[in-house]
Amino acid sequence: MCDACPAVPGARPGRPEPPGHPVVVIGRLSGNVSQVHALQWTGTTKPQLLFPRLESWRTMTLVTELTSRKADTTAPLIDPLVDRWSPRAFDPNAVVDEEALRTVLEAARWAPSANNSQPWRFIVARRGTAAFTTAHDAMAGFNQVWADSAAALVINIAEIADDEGKPRPWARYDLGQAVAHLTVQAQHEGLHTHQMGGFDAAALHAAFELADNLEVVSITTIGVLGDVDALPDVLRERESAPRLRKPLAELVLLGE
Repeated sequence: MCDACPAVPGARPGRPEPPGHPVVVIGRLSGNVSQVHALQWTGTTKPQLLFPRLESWRTMTLVTELTSRKADTTAPLIDPLVDRWSPRAFDPNAVVDEEALRTVLEAARWAPSANNSQPWRFIVARRGTAAFTTAHDAMAGFNQVWADSAAALVINIAEIADDEGKPRPWARYDLGQAVAHLTVQAQHEGLHTHQMGGFDAAALHAAFELADNLEVVSITTIGVLGDVDALPDVLRERESAPRLRKPLAELVLLGE
């Protein structure tokens, strides 16, 4: 950034600048989002939009602008847990880069598991790929309405038996822990996730030619917040509904 540039929230130092004038990046940004809002500023005139096709980005209504989605906790938690929630309005133009996907999968890789068996497997399907279409076709209709806007779908698979056929009774539990790790890391990276159970698991198992000891358990959408007004009315209402949890006293059956 040059000396003439104003301090702009969200601007990232160290990025190359075009000849003549600096690029100022603004908005809710993460280093893992390749679709950004960039302006060229001359120091005296109104900033010029460098990418006209992103003009619609400025008119998006994010649900976080309408109501807080932060968890109302009774104890201090780390920010990714407080900020994590499950949106359905994703930006259909945002792309999550390879490094970000690798990072969230690395978080899943380091989850705990029974006897360190690590019985989790993943299929990563980016928007626009054949794998994404396959996942879309297996979804229930109400999920197809919104999930196609996500940047990627992660199909979560449990290895329910080892190579010798011995059952892994805790495989689904362990997979859940791995997905939770992935989810929290994604939030830390500035991304959002939504877990889905409405899909045809048998269809996915057949389409991806999975082994008999592998079971499709869930699908995780990963992406960037998008325009809440793009959702159907019923989903838009759910997007901003109050976030509620049962009290600890109801969840902890005994605490001596």
